[in-house]
Parts: sequence; structure tokens; C-alpha cells
Amino acid sequence: MVDIGMVSREIRPEENQQGIFAVPVVKDAVFATVSARNPVLETLLKKGMRKSTLIDLWISEKPLAWGEVVGSSASGRIQVYTRSDSCGAAETWAKYLGRHQEDLKGVAVYGDPGVAEAVRRDPAGIGFNNLNYAYDMHTGNPVAGLQVVPFDINNNGRVDADEKLASKRDAIRAVLAGRYPSPPARDLYLVAKGPFKGVARTFVRWILSEGQRYAEEVGYLKVGQDQATAAMKRLAE
Repeated sequence: MVDIGMVSREIRPEENQQGIFAVPVVKDAVFATVSARNPVLETLLKKGMRKSTLIDLWISEKPLAWGEVVGSSASGRIQVYTRSDSCGAAETWAKYLGRHQEDLKGVAVYGDPGVAEAVRRDPAGIGFNNLNYAYDMHTGNPVAGLQVVPFDINNNGRVDADEKLASKRDAIRAVLAGRYPSPPARDLYLVAKGPFKGVARTFVRWILSEGQRYAEEVGYLKVGQDQATAAMKRLAE
């Protein structure tokens, strides 16, 4: 129906079988977010969260208190938030946890801004947001009222220097260096029914070349040079 479509998740096998032509043009990532008024925030930012805890919360719906997560006496059950709308962010988050979006538990809220606002208002809350909604585009700090929770990827009980996500710059470096897990780091695609043609192909070629310099300015990350080269080659075929 259109010359160019957008997909913010991995292309599915059945879509490839239907003749979809997909080109990765930027990268994005999904981050765990909590309220800046979280009762154990200082310790949480030092220890991070483990993938197993995220599975307990979003998949198993285990009733955990914040104190149990960081090893303190703090009480109060964690309130989990998820997305009510079908979206790449939720599908990517679910994939990281080994499931699909429909398997995510929690209070369902519409849209990235909705989840961010719900978590911001709830000291016991935890949600997930894309880069643009987790970090302020102008300051590079977490959005006012939110904090981005780092992952304890190597499960050593602390957030190491290369696991910190205190700023947007930290997050971008972690994703581009491959230190932030993939997923929830992911490619974003432009798609067509069969190869791009005419001005649509010219536009996509521009995005993969000159246009890449604008990626971070508008809140995304550049694709890797190898990816861009491979995509340009496919466009020329």
C-alpha cells in the first residue's frame, strides 16, 4: 500500500516468506526505568538488576519487594508496568526475557510516554522505555523523575564501569560496543514489498549514507558500517 514502511523489531520468518524487503537504518534500545523516588534507588544503581529478576517480575509475576532485589529490609511490593499497545519495544523486551509481548505481566499502559509517566509517579514502579523516553534528548540525563536501571550482566553483585547507564552517552557507548544485551538493543528497519524503487530507493540510500550523521541528534544510534555497506549493496541489486 505504501512505498516505505517501518518496523521496530526483528523481521519475522513469515514476513520474509511474503516477500518483505527490510533494511536496517538505525539502532534503538529498551531500558528498565524506575521512579527517581524509588525507596532503594542508591543501592539499586550500585548493584543493578539481574535478568533472572526481570523474568521473575514480568514473566513469572513473582511478588517481590524492592528490599529483596537489593538485599535490604525495605518493604513494599514492586509494581510492574508494561505496554498495552502492540509495539517493537515490548516485543524486544519480551524476547530478552525469552517470551513474547503477550506473555508480559503487569499494569498495561499505552505508549512509551504513558509508561514513563506511570513509573515516574509511582515510587514502587518499574517499567521499560526506549532510549528517547528513558533519557532527555537535550541534557542526556535520565528523563526528570526517572532513573535508568543498569543490568548486572556478569552477575557479580555490582554495576561495573562498563555496565553503567547514568547518561545517554553511557547507554549509546554500551549499545554500540555490544556491552548492552541484544535484545533489548535492536535494529530498526525500513521495509517494502519487494526491493525499494525510484525515489524511495534514493531516500533509503541517503539515510544509510549522509543521513546517518543525524541519528544521534534525533535520539537513535547509527547502524554499523558493515551493516550499512551490506544494505547499500542489496539496494543496488
